[in-house]
Amino acid sequence: MAGRIEGKVALITGGGSGIGRATALLFGREGAKVVVADYDPEGGERTIKAIKEAGGTAVFHAADVSNPQDVDTLMHKVVESYGWLDCAFNNAGIEGQTAETTPDCTLENWNRVIAINLTGVFLCMKYEIPLMLKHGGGSIVNTASAAGLVGLSGASAYVAAKHGVAGLTKTAALEFAKRGVRVNAVCPGFIRTPMVERALDKGRFSEEQIIALEPMNRMGKAEEIAEAVLWLCSDASSFVTGLPMPVDGGYVAQ
Repeated sequence: MAGRIEGKVALITGGGSGIGRATALLFGREGAKVVVADYDPEGGERTIKAIKEAGGTAVFHAADVSNPQDVDTLMHKVVESYGWLDCAFNNAGIEGQTAETTPDCTLENWNRVIAINLTGVFLCMKYEIPLMLKHGGGSIVNTASAAGLVGLSGASAYVAAKHGVAGLTKTAALEFAKRGVRVNAVCPGFIRTPMVERALDKGRFSEEQIIALEPMNRMGKAEEIAEAVLWLCSDASSFVTGLPMPVDGGYVAQ
């Protein structure tokens, strides 16, 4: 069914590749006016081009979500482009560096991962929610992770940030449940994205090891996460808020 978010204004951070790009393309096909934000202008512009070639409406704005000024400017650009904000997918994130144990994680890596993956989500919501309240409400989806629900050895900074996103999502959901803003999170498992491909290239995991961890015996696709985000942003999920939703092939159910 097309048009599930027809006419809505949607902001997607980290929209230049992977899950963000797949979601931006889907939102464009479903009739949303899409604002794509990414630290990488080249990737962001590619996404915009693909949306427009498919008949959709979209603009790109470069932003570093860990920078408060960038996020503030991004929200002004959203308003300048389309007047308001209905949906936001706070997806921008990095994997950071792996370390054998928590004491091996460098402070530099810790600070960078927390700044982008957790503080970036906080900053986006800090500016998105007031915009949505002015227009009568909206829906926010944050990208957490299956690693935001369970531990993962060797990824202390990433796991801490994603657990933080899950908790932040629940808190904001409670704060604005009576004011028309729903806040949820998707918790992807192992998805075939550039981030996971980099981990494979570095030898962090082998593809066989990843598949062995997944009860469905395969990696997920970015488009499968995009469908979950679309549902959470649409009126079909109107009674859902505060949910860190696993989309992980059963990984955290084990």
